[in-house]
Amino acid sequence: MQRRTLLQATAGSALLPALAHAQDKYPSKPVLWVCPYAAGGNADSRSRQVAKAMGALLGQPIIVDNKAGAGGNIGTEAIARGKPDGYTLGMGNFAPLAVNQTLFKKLNFDPLNDIVPICLIEKGPLILMVRQDSPYKTVKDIVAAAKAAPGKLSYASGGIGGSHHLSGALFEHVAGIDMIHAPYKSGSAGATDLMGGQVHMMFEQMYAAMPSIKGGRMRALAITSKVRSPLLPDVPTMGEQGYPAIEVQNWQGLVGPKGMPADLVKQLNAVCNQALQTAEVKEKILSQGNELGGGTPEQFAALIKAEAPRWAKVVRDAKMEVE
Repeated sequence: MQRRTLLQATAGSALLPALAHAQDKYPSKPVLWVCPYAAGGNADSRSRQVAKAMGALLGQPIIVDNKAGAGGNIGTEAIARGKPDGYTLGMGNFAPLAVNQTLFKKLNFDPLNDIVPICLIEKGPLILMVRQDSPYKTVKDIVAAAKAAPGKLSYASGGIGGSHHLSGALFEHVAGIDMIHAPYKSGSAGATDLMGGQVHMMFEQMYAAMPSIKGGRMRALAITSKVRSPLLPDVPTMGEQGYPAIEVQNWQGLVGPKGMPADLVKQLNAVCNQALQTAEVKEKILSQGNELGGGTPEQFAALIKAEAPRWAKVVRDAKMEVE
């Protein structure tokens, strides 16, 4: 009787490591996805699309939590301070990862050391646009007018240090012109005033610019990508018009907190790459004129590392300061 009990206990204990391993299989509970921008914007909608697809592949829901504010810094800090167990992930964006370290006097996280890049999700170009009745039909027209009357032409943005503003500041610097920056609380507010004639031009996100361009209310003068978009094949690049240095892509991707195990990063990268190839996610990204992401964590990390010094120089040259 004692021997049988001992054998049963021994057999039961032999199963414990296997059971523990099964219980520890990632993910064994819902995953949190922090979006550092408000609900309704592109970062939010893309977060929800990719999180839904990844959740289906992982077999656990991925819950999106919007933590907006301070140019994306609040949400990105929340990601950086999460436990590195794979249950706190988030959307890593162009501004908080490559711009804000120079733009803000203080950050409570280090973009290059406190954040682990997992997978690039997309890159999105901007469109330099004017009203349909504007006298400016090419980039050269704007440069000529700006040089003839320094400080007269104005460009709208969705706020200081965002991709709209950075594109305009880079344009000023590269073209050697002086224009007025008109920051708004959002890109849509800036576009509304452009449509109303309060400002002369705007570098707008392609996905946001498309409806007014297709509707004939705005005229697209140039795109900030290296090559033309198949959705707007008649719109030349800034490079084609003599300004190859004005290449701007508003990118974003999946990130996590530092200290995540390499095998977990590899697993999440594979799942994210698979999610990007699902019909729904792929169609939504490409239909907005964006470039589909993917690739390795190392490739995403290299992008961030290359972009940070580039935009730091733009911020310093333009003497940008947050209010």
